[in-house]
Amino acid sequence: MPSKVEMFPFKSALQIQEGGSHYKQMKIQPIEFIHANNIQFAEGSVIKYVSRWRSKNGIADLKKARHFLDLLIELETKNGSCS
Repeated sequence: MPSKVEMFPFKSALQIQEGGSHYKQMKIQPIEFIHANNIQFAEGSVIKYVSRWRSKNGIADLKKARHFLDLLIELETKNGSCS
């Protein structure tokens, strides 16, 4: 009898996408880039929305990216960490 591993072969989470295929079509998925470069949440969200806007939600994704940029600017200004 085959083991459970043989019956249910492992599939990388990067090979599976919930809700479309807009990331799987990319040479490198935004999550791979964000993770490899230790990018924080707001910056990662900008990357995510800008990289998918043509293949998913159009201008709405660009507005989401702009919102995260505005949030980042506001938070960094309050922290005194921007010049």
